[in-house]
Amino acid sequence: MKKIFAKIKAISSYLPPTVEKNIDVAEPRLNKKIGVIERHVSLKNESAGDLAFAAAEKLFAEYEIDRQETDFILLCVQHPDYQMPHTSAHLQFRLGLPQTVGTMDISHGCAGYIYGLATAKGLIEAGLAKKILFLTSSVYLKYINVKDKANRPLFGDGATATWIEGVEDEKESLSAFVFGTDGEKFDKLIIPVGGSKFMPRDTEEIFKTDENKNYYSNYEVYMDGMAIAYFTLREVPPLIENILSKANLTREDLDYCIFHQANKFMLEHLREKADLENIPYHNDISLTGNIVSGSVPLAIEQVIKSVDVKNLKKVLLTGFGVGLSWAGCIADLSEMFSAKGEVNEEK
Repeated sequence: MKKIFAKIKAISSYLPPTVEKNIDVAEPRLNKKIGVIERHVSLKNESAGDLAFAAAEKLFAEYEIDRQETDFILLCVQHPDYQMPHTSAHLQFRLGLPQTVGTMDISHGCAGYIYGLATAKGLIEAGLAKKILFLTSSVYLKYINVKDKANRPLFGDGATATWIEGVEDEKESLSAFVFGTDGEKFDKLIIPVGGSKFMPRDTEEIFKTDENKNYYSNYEVYMDGMAIAYFTLREVPPLIENILSKANLTREDLDYCIFHQANKFMLEHLREKADLENIPYHNDISLTGNIVSGSVPLAIEQVIKSVDVKNLKKVLLTGFGVGLSWAGCIADLSEMFSAKGEVNEEK
């Protein structure tokens, strides 16, 4: 019996034109290890909402999607344009969408794309929405000191736009969702000042330098790299096992693995530890850096340019990081649009 299921139909990305090369920021040895040559940097007056707007406009143009069919905007963002209102509300107006559109910001980081997919799936399959514009936007570099030689080389700014539709089918397209959180370690990746806990007007800015060459203030990103690495290697392999078990799949059933693009070194170790060496596996942030919640959709966009989407029926997606949080699912990407709104035909 056929039902309405949420399906990813198209993805576009927007990267700011300004480029920062790691040769000017980090040691060559570090560049080789993390696999990042250069990253895109948002301008001083360019906000997370601006990047998301550009990604959405690119999506509508590339796939000739009728924007007026949008009935919900989801925006995954950690640095919204304003403390209030939510940035997705302003994007409804900027994008010229009808006032019947629902809007919601999701405050999440590296696992945020999976959380957003789950939210979109819930809205569509509960009959609350039909066509969702799911945006991610990251402007981390605004919050990383230019002299931070440990963290700045890792991250880049960028936004993505994903078009998700409710389609009548016999089986789920997004399935086997697994989530996890270790909130005890919330301070291992954090910007201490800026929320209601420590407000800027009441908190002096203090600069520090640690043993890992992190130069930062309490107004900027602090990351305990070793703690994040241990967390990732500890939690992600069991996450993969749980997803496969929930989906009743084996590794050999997978068509592709697309993980949060943290860095080359970490992904290589994860692939080995999770026993995924024989599965097609994306690992490339050489020209973008880690764009946080946008890393998974950006990777999907890169993969479908070189792989026939008809062969992407069982794709393992995972995200992990700030929170500390992790999440994953199985996605069927075989019915994604090709450019100009036409469904990919079998080759």
